[in-house]
This record gives sequence, C-alpha cells and structure tokens, in this order.
Amino acid sequence: MLLRIALLLACLVLLVLGAEDYYKLLGLRKNATDREIKKAYKNLSKKYHPDKNPGDETANQKFIEIAEAYEVLSDEEQRKIYDQYGHEGIKQHKAGGGQRQGHDPFDLFSRFFGGSGHFGHQGGERRGPNMEVRVAIPLRDFYNGRKTEFTIEKQAVCSACEGSGSSDGHVDTCDKCSGRGVVIQRQQLAPGLFQQVQMHCDKCGGKGKTIKHPCPVCSGSRVVRESETHELEIEKGMPKGVRITYENEADESPDYVAGDLIVHLVEQDPVLGTQEHERTDGTFFRRRGKDLFWREVLSLREAWMGDWTRNVTHLDGHVVQLSRKRGEVVQPNTVEVVKEEGMPIWHQQLENNEGEVYGDLHVEYVVVLPDMMDKSMEKDFWSTWEKYRKKGGVRLDETLGRPDGPIKFPDDGGHDEL
Repeated sequence: MLLRIALLLACLVLLVLGAEDYYKLLGLRKNATDREIKKAYKNLSKKYHPDKNPGDETANQKFIEIAEAYEVLSDEEQRKIYDQYGHEGIKQHKAGGGQRQGHDPFDLFSRFFGGSGHFGHQGGERRGPNMEVRVAIPLRDFYNGRKTEFTIEKQAVCSACEGSGSSDGHVDTCDKCSGRGVVIQRQQLAPGLFQQVQMHCDKCGGKGKTIKHPCPVCSGSRVVRESETHELEIEKGMPKGVRITYENEADESPDYVAGDLIVHLVEQDPVLGTQEHERTDGTFFRRRGKDLFWREVLSLREAWMGDWTRNVTHLDGHVVQLSRKRGEVVQPNTVEVVKEEGMPIWHQQLENNEGEVYGDLHVEYVVVLPDMMDKSMEKDFWSTWEKYRKKGGVRLDETLGRPDGPIKFPDDGGHDEL
C-alpha cells in the first residue's frame, strides 16, 4: 500500500514538472498504430515493473511514466490534444474535465495481465496456467542465429470494457447468491430426510456479479480471443527443443495474473526456399547435437579413379570443398570427418567464454553404379577386367571354402530326438 501511495504522489510530481515525450518514452513514431502503442506498453511495463526491480527508483519512475504515456496515447481524444498542445494541453484537459490528475499504474497494468497489477507476489495472488507452443525453425536459423517473429492466438482482457464485461462500467452483485457464485438447494431424499447441495448460481453463472448492459465487444464475458505477435531471438547453436519463456504472456483474465508463455523451438523439415540464401546444400544437412551430417554421391569412376572436386555450400553460404587426387579410391559408405564445419556450440554450453566453437561435419560417400553402358564401353571394360582377373584374380568360393553344390543332410528316419 505504501508503494502504491508513493507511486501516485510521484505521478502528481511528473505532471507539475513536465515529462519526457510520450512517443519517445514508448519508443514509437508519431504515426504509431493503436496496436503498436499497446504492444510497446505491455513490453515496457513488464520490464520496469517494481516487482521486477525492487529498490530501483529509476525503474519505478519509468514504470509510472510509461503508464501515463499509454493512458494518453491510447485515448483518441487525449492523443489529439497531446499531438497539438503537448503536456500542458493534457494537463488543462484533465483539469477542465474534472478528471483526476494522478493515475494508478497498477490498475492499468492489471487490465493487461489480470490480478491486482502485480506479478503474483502479493499475498499469494492467483496465477493463471502457463501456455506452451511449438515454433518450427529451419536449421540455418539454428546455425546462423536470427531475430524473427511468431504469432499466437490467446485469451486477452477485453480492452473495450477493461475487463468489467459491462458497456457502462456498472457491475452489480448478484441478489440471488449475494456475490458468492453458489447457492444452497435443499433436496428431499425420503419423507423427513433432506440433503443440502451446493450448486452454481444459475442467475449469474457462478460469477457472483450481474451486468445489465453487456459489453458489445466481449458480450459480457470480459475476455476476447485475439492474435498477438512476439519477437523471437534465436541464438547461434541453440539446441532443438530449447524452451524460451515469455513471462505473463499466457491467457489473460481479470480474475488472475497471466501465466507464462513457453516456446519450444523445433527443427523445421528441410525445404528449398525461394530466396538465394535459402537454397544452399546445407538446407539438407542433418543435425545431431553439435555435429552435422551430409551424404555425397560419387560415380563409379570418381570412387575408383579419384580426380574430382565438390563444392558444398554451407548453411551460411561459405563453401566446404571435398576432393580426391587421381588414384585415391573412396570405398562405398566411407565417412569423412571435416573438422569444425559442424554446428556452432551454444554459448550457454561453453565454459570460460571460449568464443565461437564448432562441431564437425560428417560426410558419407555413396557410390552409384551405372544402370547401363554403351556396347563399345562395355567391351573395353570387359577386356580390361579380364586381363587383370587372369593375372591375379581370386575365386571367392574357393577362398572361402564354399561347396560347388548343395550339402546332403543325413537321413534321420523322419523324426527328431530330443
């Protein structure tokens, strides 16, 4: 309570001494949309909330200024006055209209996140459930790091009625349940035998409140479904399945503090994109921990004779060169390990600030035989192989001791003995 009184007094001081430009406070342009204003307030109010910055007077002051800026810019009439006459115009408007000069930033905060305007630290305040979502990210973003956005649909406190459910702001206590939300009914089980049963009040639907004029936006439910976009920063080398938490960004309600939004990053199936940087060989790398895996196809001539080069474009566009000199044979399914061409290791998994450290790239060679040969080519190959076979060829059946025909099993009389 003392903190709230102190914040209210600080609001009065701000109005007297003047304040920083409201658009600058929220990090907005003069032509910012209502959605951008709302988003800026929600992000900044959480950042500078006194519960997150205990004992930090600078942060507390910022929290007050942000709330004041939002209250003005979110109101169409006040925003026009402010754009034309500045802080002095807003001060005269409030004084002339009989409006209170101060405002409670905690009340404003509760419109967005529910509860009493705190982060669930006040007297065991009720907290809503967390929300978990999966966001699919291409492998190149895990490799390079990226800042992007994602959109979810969530339950939000109705801004039209500020979570009251009433178009005129009047909410009455239910006269049937006296605001408890439940009623006691007496049921007869047998002559002279009765049972009392507690049931939800059918008049108020268990809410304890009744509304004569429901809000046309939320139909009296106090909440609406809306899409919300969040910024997502993918750090280089982040592991698949990593969890990123957005505090108090889950479903909202006037009855409780919003829970957390938990984002699970998963790897997107590889697909060639439309832009040039999305069409690298690395798009089809496979990841296992800190290492990457790639399958390279060789012809029979290349595997047998060597004298070839391959340029494999990595996930960031740089080239990894694979090659063999003439006469160097590559056996089918050989795996070559190219050092430090794998995934960057996430900084949180490194010790002593080692800088950028990379895993390895494992290249598996697959040899493809021709389906058919030209007749003259077949003749040349055959003569070459015959020459060397007669000179030093080996019959594998003889070497391995395999018989020329089937093996005859002894006649056991047609039955087995155990």
